[in-house]
Amino acid sequence: MAQSADHLVDQIAQLNAARNLVLGDAAFYPQIVNGVLPIIGARARVELRRWGAEFLAETFSSPAFSAGPKQQLATNVLQTLRDILELPEQDTVALKYIVQTAASLYPLIFRHIINNPGDTTAWENMTAIKQVILRQWDSFPYPVRICCIKFVQRVVQVQTHGLIADPRRPDQNETSLAIVPRNHAVLALPNLEAEASGLLDRLLSVFQEESSDPLLVNATLNSLSVLIRSRQSISNKIINAVMNFIPAKQVRGPITPTTRVAVKSMERTARSLMINIMKRNPSHPLAGKMQQYVDRVMQSRLEPSDDLSRKRGLPSEPTDGLDSSKRARLDAETPPLIKVPPLPPGPISFAQLYTLTEDTGLSNFDVKQLPADLLVKIVVPVLARVDQSALNQAVDAIRMRYQTLKKQQAAHPPPPPAEDEDDDYEPEYQPMDVSEPIAAPAAMDAEMADGEPDLVSLGPFVLPQPPPLKEDEAAEIGRGAVGRVFGMLATSEVAPASAKGKGQQQHLGFARLAGSTFDRDAWVTVLTRLATRAPAGLEADGKKSADDASRKPAIADSIRETLYRYILEDFRGRVNVGIMWLNEEWYNDRVQMKFVATHVEDEEPSVPLHYDHWALKLLDGFLPYLDSRDMKIFIRFLSEIPEVTIPITKRVASLAKDPERVNLCVQSLLYLIMFRPPAREICLNALEDVYQTYEESRPSAGKILARWRPQKTEEQQQQQQQQQQPALANRTVTANGAQEGASSEAPDAQSTDAAASTAAAS
Repeated sequence: MAQSADHLVDQIAQLNAARNLVLGDAAFYPQIVNGVLPIIGARARVELRRWGAEFLAETFSSPAFSAGPKQQLATNVLQTLRDILELPEQDTVALKYIVQTAASLYPLIFRHIINNPGDTTAWENMTAIKQVILRQWDSFPYPVRICCIKFVQRVVQVQTHGLIADPRRPDQNETSLAIVPRNHAVLALPNLEAEASGLLDRLLSVFQEESSDPLLVNATLNSLSVLIRSRQSISNKIINAVMNFIPAKQVRGPITPTTRVAVKSMERTARSLMINIMKRNPSHPLAGKMQQYVDRVMQSRLEPSDDLSRKRGLPSEPTDGLDSSKRARLDAETPPLIKVPPLPPGPISFAQLYTLTEDTGLSNFDVKQLPADLLVKIVVPVLARVDQSALNQAVDAIRMRYQTLKKQQAAHPPPPPAEDEDDDYEPEYQPMDVSEPIAAPAAMDAEMADGEPDLVSLGPFVLPQPPPLKEDEAAEIGRGAVGRVFGMLATSEVAPASAKGKGQQQHLGFARLAGSTFDRDAWVTVLTRLATRAPAGLEADGKKSADDASRKPAIADSIRETLYRYILEDFRGRVNVGIMWLNEEWYNDRVQMKFVATHVEDEEPSVPLHYDHWALKLLDGFLPYLDSRDMKIFIRFLSEIPEVTIPITKRVASLAKDPERVNLCVQSLLYLIMFRPPAREICLNALEDVYQTYEESRPSAGKILARWRPQKTEEQQQQQQQQQQPALANRTVTANGAQEGASSEAPDAQSTDAAASTAAAS
């Protein structure tokens, strides 16, 4: 016996040494596991089976052990686990670790069967292990039942449809029914899905029992979070089942400290589950109901159980200064009692009810005469110095007065009001005496008109129509509204990119509504369309009927002028506003031209066009302030405006007047030449003018023209050479003449030097 005990100790020591080896290097797991399987089998001693079950659970849950070798090793341990699980003598420790191992193995075996449908032995062993666990789930001890909950959660997760992250790499996708082929030889999708649904109902039944065990409830709640997060198809069902569970209502029998701790633990776990779901997905469809559930669980705590744990209740005697005898025995200073005057006889007003002073002048003082700020300055310091006992006595006195008045009114109710004869008057019917002469109709009408009161003759009251606004008043009101909207633009900011990416506008694309986000872009859209589309069809008539000199600016023109000034205040940051505005102007011009050409039968239909005017005005406004650092902003502006005209290209070409902005001019025209084919020719003409006019632009502009207009470039080079040859000849002639002049002047210089030397000698 001693030898067998020593041998067992030596075996355990060797196995622990092997465990330490694989903990240091996970690459030894396959070798060690295959080596210890014969030692920890069903015929081994209980101690060895316990060690083996714990080692296998640790092996297949280790994050250091990669999934590929783990899946290959999983098929080797199934038979050993099945043999130990089917033993008649069941050890709780070994069973707990075996169920944990089965929970880790199930996804691995499921994926192995998907890829290898011919390996039916592995699937039969896994199915047998699953059936044993599910059959004995309710009869296992509590530690094993908690592990069974984890196993069932893993089975439900595998046998439901999950998301496909990347269809091109099935090995990277999560193990679920989504990766199972429809015509698989072993796995039947309808049967597996039905089994998962039944297991989920069985898992959630713990919330419907009359007396739920807190250990099983907490274990179930902790396991459901994975299913809610990874399986959208069943998440709502799980959340609704949890929200129908109120831990305080599950209490049966006497409330003990153990019961209170159990209920509090279930409440805390349920609240944590809901709060974590709302944190992960704040826009969850059931977020409002989950918040209500959390609040309801907080309010349904076992308050009566807290009262039972107290030794005694609160004192029932008054402690607010009304019991003076007790304070006298305790040698405490008795607060002075205030004098409450009796109420006067007769009906009582609210002012008399709340008046406790007998000073006539003070009671008749009207507080409304004082300003509110002065009252605040007086009342706040006075309330800070009020004696608490005196305040309590005054409140009690008014309460006693009110209760006395209620009793008096109940004992002596007031008499009912006199009935209104006019309302309840019902004249008796008396038949007309035929023998009496009938009065003339005119006399009867006059008599009725005299007898009717004025109120009867009034008809329905209708408010008079307001006077019509004058044109100047309407224009002034419109300009004021526009000014207020532009004032809002200064405070409104553009929504950040992350918020826009999550918003509805980003998802709807072209189907979105303009101006529905209430940010700066939305208000700019409203303003630009007010300026362009609102007065469409009205401007032409106004121009024909009134003189341009005498016509006052319309609201649309004032909006355009304000937009122009708004953009120039910060044209680098508000270039988007300018682009949006010019697009609206161009679109409105084209729509108006099409409408007039189709519907108006006139010799010369005139349509006011605004795009060219405001585009040139905007360019003239910010072109003087551009430098080489603004190249991206300027090119973006030119690329996104709807039309590039000849005057616009001339404005761009004018940048070449400044030698520091020649590159900006050339690069802007190059971009338009390359990416705006409709404007290519006019841009090439502008670039050619720049090449001929400004010498600093020829190195860069010449390369572009050599590519896009090689013939014009050769002609220009030949013309330059022809112009340079006469200039060189003139320079040569001038140089020769200068040499002859120098030689003819040399004797004069010599004579001058001789005269100077003679004068110096004399």
